[in-house]
Amino acid sequence: MSTPETDTTTGARLLSTRELAAWRGMLRSYVLLQRELETELEQRHGLQNSTYEVLMLLSDAPDGQMRLSDLAKSAVLSRSGLTRLIDRLEKDGLVVRNRCETDARGYFAVLTDEGRRRVAAARADYLEEVRARFHDLLTAEEQDQLGAIWTRVLDRIEPGLRP
Repeated sequence: MSTPETDTTTGARLLSTRELAAWRGMLRSYVLLQRELETELEQRHGLQNSTYEVLMLLSDAPDGQMRLSDLAKSAVLSRSGLTRLIDRLEKDGLVVRNRCETDARGYFAVLTDEGRRRVAAARADYLEEVRARFHDLLTAEEQDQLGAIWTRVLDRIEPGLRP
């Protein structure tokens, strides 16, 4: 195994060919997969990835609702980004905001019947695309390995949270 080279001007330890392939492969795969999935969602259901993700999180949540702060964290969105998205979803009739009874500053995003209908209509197509573009290319063992890898990486970034 070769030791990575060091940049003589900065002293930075450069990535090895293997490290670079793993890192760039992850970055490019993520960006390109997201782009392809969003194109499909937009064409078939008029939804962006972030919209679909938020609607799915709400759909899977008890009573179809989540605190906005928890929703932002789960959807990996900034609070301001989530606020803008919730504003649009509310305008489109897909969610409503309800004040939290136990915290005057807190709000819940609540999925409406129309929001539930839209996400249900998109779910089967989205999952089929995820399978075709990703899971069908991997063995069950490779999926297990990747799951373990992403859990380890995420535990370093956000200890205790699961993907």
